[in-house]
Amino acid sequence: MSTLPTPSIEAQKHSQQLVRLIQQTINSSKGWLSFAEFMQLALYAPGLGYYSAGNQKFGDSKKGGGDFVTAPEISPLFAQTISNQVAQILRITHGSILELGAGTGKFVADILLTLAELNCIPDKYYILEVSDHLRQVQLETLRNKISANLLQRVEWLTVLPESFVGVMLGNEVLDAIPVHIVHVKDDGIYECGIAVDDETLVWQDEILKEPNLLDGVTKLNLTAGYITEVCPAANGLIASLASALHHGVILMIDYGFSASEYYHPQRNQGTLMCHYQHYAHTDPLINVGLQDITSHVDFSQIAMLCEPHGIRLAGYASQAQFLINCGILDLMSQVSPHDMASYAPLAAAAQKLLSPAEMGDLFKVIALSKNFDEPLLGFLQGDKSYTL
Repeated sequence: MSTLPTPSIEAQKHSQQLVRLIQQTINSSKGWLSFAEFMQLALYAPGLGYYSAGNQKFGDSKKGGGDFVTAPEISPLFAQTISNQVAQILRITHGSILELGAGTGKFVADILLTLAELNCIPDKYYILEVSDHLRQVQLETLRNKISANLLQRVEWLTVLPESFVGVMLGNEVLDAIPVHIVHVKDDGIYECGIAVDDETLVWQDEILKEPNLLDGVTKLNLTAGYITEVCPAANGLIASLASALHHGVILMIDYGFSASEYYHPQRNQGTLMCHYQHYAHTDPLINVGLQDITSHVDFSQIAMLCEPHGIRLAGYASQAQFLINCGILDLMSQVSPHDMASYAPLAAAAQKLLSPAEMGDLFKVIALSKNFDEPLLGFLQGDKSYTL
């Protein structure tokens, strides 16, 4: 951990303020918080949490900014390709777009610009954003990148609409939902939580008592010593989206695995990761409020929600396969390889998006549909739904 950059004095003060809030919460909660409650505060405490405060999150390490890079920040190529799938859904539903957590707004801008070229502009592009700071960042990005005509179609929401038609988009949303961490021991199943020892945040296990959580973990049949994450809040989000969706598709893009891979014997320390100034590490108790905390997605759990919530699993594929199906190679072919100034950054972006060593295999795309039976463009080849 000594290799991590040292936060500025101002950043350290900000972090200490959030730590004090967490310590107060722990003290008022009988001396212990579940990791999910800690993660909620670390990421989303009003004005102090990582996503609620004003520090820069997204950016390129070569340009000296942010903590991590998402696919839309790498190149417009990502949004341009996704737009082909979005356009197919919009042409059938005649609906709108709803994006969950729009980052810097670059994804929104690139999708709207591409849909304008495809003559398939939605009446509304809704953004459900919990961060006031990011709403301002998104508005500024859109003002700089798109026309006033396109901008007037964008609307920010604080709650889901009661009834929605069209496509719901979530890029790297599920991985930032607070998770519970469980530890299987010889004498039972424990939940990993956070306590205070001499004014320092420390790990502390408590016997797992919550009935639904205990039942779900018990069914996994994990061996003693196994540590992993479970995310009932992700189930709640998908259930809410399914309830709001009347006609259309939920499209989620994130890193993760099917259950057989997620709970593989060799993945016995879980998938929790922290990102700070483009360094990845596994200690969420340092730089609290200054770093992202994420967990990989169990896509089998997401797929299991279909039947009880009236939606259908409409596709599951690697990001690489999905983007190829949606025409990323065709988009690249429109630029001559002899035009190196234009082609070289395009090829570098495609390498990151498609390569198994980069984002191509680790990132997956899952589609859930309601009252929508048309085969989706992104899953016409290489659909791995059967693995869930």
